[in-house]
Amino acid sequence: MTETLRADGRTPQQTRPVTIERGWSAQAEGSALISFGSTKVLCTASFTPGVPRWLTGKGTGWVTAEYSMLPRSTNERMQRESIKGKVGGRTHEISRLIGRSLRAVIDTKALGENTIVIDCDVLQADGGTRTASITGAYVALVDALEWARERGFIAKKAKPLTDSVAAISVGIVGGVPLSDLAYVEDSRAETDMNVVVTGSGDFVEVQGTAEGAPFNRAELDALLDLALVSTTELAELQRAALAEARRP
Repeated sequence: MTETLRADGRTPQQTRPVTIERGWSAQAEGSALISFGSTKVLCTASFTPGVPRWLTGKGTGWVTAEYSMLPRSTNERMQRESIKGKVGGRTHEISRLIGRSLRAVIDTKALGENTIVIDCDVLQADGGTRTASITGAYVALVDALEWARERGFIAKKAKPLTDSVAAISVGIVGGVPLSDLAYVEDSRAETDMNVVVTGSGDFVEVQGTAEGAPFNRAELDALLDLALVSTTELAELQRAALAEARRP
């Protein structure tokens, strides 16, 4: 039986073309420009010796994240949240998700009393911006850690990274479980889910919502299976990007 193809010609389990341009920013300690099809996110990692006041003297580091969308990352211009005078709930929620996902694979004791802030700026949005942000942020984080190690901020034998982490959006559209939803699919999905997975295949976070009819256990299992296949592929792409020489 021929497998049903999607509007862009992909099979249900197939992700969009994914590219990771490591070291895209010359100024940041770590950076990556990640593309999932037309979705493009610039992820930068900034390293700072020292920690927030509430962590001072505890011998542990801190990793956090901020997420934002550029005004013309979508079809119509959005007003900058800095102009509005407050950060929206969606922005807060995604920032926290990215931070939690990265901290899941960080040994903060091995990091020492140092802080890494990840900025994920959406340059172009076509669905899956938060999952692309997590996947690209990991690459930027690795380079920031190595930058710090080379300069003696982190001990040469310290192992602050415990695993890799990647994320993918999955959903049910027209009754069919799909991986890596583009906006045209996400906007009409009956079930929408974001799944964060370590390189070892363990789940960090599963955010799932029935937009219409509730989903059953078999559908949940099918979506998680799709997510595991896709995040395994993304982990390979991360490793390949990190195996290449860093830009000076």
